[in-house]
Amino acid sequence: MKEISSNQNHDRLNHDVYKSFILNVLASINTLAIYWIVPVVLFGLWWIAANNGWMPAQILPTPQQTWHSFLQMSSQDLWWHLAISLKRLALGLCSGLVAGVVIGVLLGYSRNFEQYVSAIFYALAIVPTLAWLPLLMIWLGIEDALKVFIIFKASLIPIAIHVQAGVRDIQPKLREMAEILKFSQQALIFKLILPASLPYFFTGLRLAIAASWTSLIAVELLASSEGIGYLMVTGRQLFQLDIVFVCIILIAAVGIVLDTTLQWLEAKTVFWPHAVISAHHQDNHYKKSSLKPWLIPVLLLSLWFFSSQFHWISASVLPSPVLVSQALVHGLQDGSLSNAMHFSLYRALLGLMIGGSIGVITGLILGLFKPLELMFAPTLNILRLIAIFAWIPLITAWFGLGDSSKLVFISLATFFPLFIATWKGSAMVSTQLTEASDILRLSIVQRLELLILPSIAPAIFAGLRLALLYSWMASFGAEYLMGSGTGIGSYMIAAQQNFEMNRVIAATLLVAITGGLLAWLGKVIESYATAWRGNRT
Repeated sequence: MKEISSNQNHDRLNHDVYKSFILNVLASINTLAIYWIVPVVLFGLWWIAANNGWMPAQILPTPQQTWHSFLQMSSQDLWWHLAISLKRLALGLCSGLVAGVVIGVLLGYSRNFEQYVSAIFYALAIVPTLAWLPLLMIWLGIEDALKVFIIFKASLIPIAIHVQAGVRDIQPKLREMAEILKFSQQALIFKLILPASLPYFFTGLRLAIAASWTSLIAVELLASSEGIGYLMVTGRQLFQLDIVFVCIILIAAVGIVLDTTLQWLEAKTVFWPHAVISAHHQDNHYKKSSLKPWLIPVLLLSLWFFSSQFHWISASVLPSPVLVSQALVHGLQDGSLSNAMHFSLYRALLGLMIGGSIGVITGLILGLFKPLELMFAPTLNILRLIAIFAWIPLITAWFGLGDSSKLVFISLATFFPLFIATWKGSAMVSTQLTEASDILRLSIVQRLELLILPSIAPAIFAGLRLALLYSWMASFGAEYLMGSGTGIGSYMIAAQQNFEMNRVIAATLLVAITGGLLAWLGKVIESYATAWRGNRT
């Protein structure tokens, strides 16, 4: 009897395991089916609209024509152009990675280095990468050196900033232990500093790859005779949008592969737990110097002045500070520079208002309604991985070259930072507060007003700070790559084409000041809107 009972229990256990396995498989299939609803619907709409002639073939090619173009381009030079772009990406990213780690470690670990360098570093970081293009095209030409340097600059900033934050967040007890064990400088770097900052490094690296890929596509669209961006420009100029579609799909595939690889690498590399709250080491005996931050800027300005005075560098390449200041004053007085800045800033803020509002609303809807999140979030996340400048050939084909296309582009650029911030913030709302709202039977409006919006305000305003910088960058890109129109980007391109470097540098300085003001404005708004976080009861 015992043997029969044991066999029955064993059979029942096997049955339960089999049933659980079947239910898990069905749940996975159901989840995958939900994920594929939106892509299949979008593909169906594309198929119907293109094949039924709802839009001209020059504007919306059919999926069949796009697939045929892909096969044809694959047998010709598609992969060669992609290899050229990836080589540029690898060179710029590797150099930016090394420099970013070194600068980030020094900024985070050495107080003297931080005081001497941080002011000039952040001043240069504020200037959008594309704003350097007119200067760099004169100094480096339009060949690979330009592309690699643009990628280097785009990747260095996020890596350095995040590594600096990681080094600063090293627990004081770990620092004390390293001192007790009398670590050498090499052991200190490889056994404490680098491992402690590794999670932050991966965050910066993901942002760096996205910024590098975006910057590369932008510069290839503007000035290149090879690469994936060049293919897109060619397709747009010949009204062969099937080529543009192929390139966009390929850019999305590269973005997905890079992001997935980085997630896998981070999961394999960062395997230790990190503290929830990081205590910062404070040295009350250490006094900050008000002179150190000015030392390097003054030295650079002096070097610039003397190099122009003694003609070490040609004035056509680097005009004197006096000529630049005169160009800045003259441009503000006659209205040419202030007018251009006004139009660029107006487009940037209007696009931010449109795209950011849609992003916040979309993030709230997906955060509140789980079925919609399962349906739409994966597709939107894939679209996020497409380099933003890859959309320009399609936007100009569909909306023309006027202000409307520029606003669409800026709105698209600012949509994703605020969508991601709002969506992720909604997912992190306290379950205890959610349960309390269920008990109190709060309506959707009451939940939004009393629970959700106050809880996700920090995330939204963090996204807003990033969206402000994205809107400014996109405003430049729109003026560079969408032709006609008044704006600071158009002003700089016109001055560069006339070799008026004093006007180019004057405009760059004004852009840096404006970017700094936008970053400061975002920080002030965030501090004001989330001031309640500092209250204690």
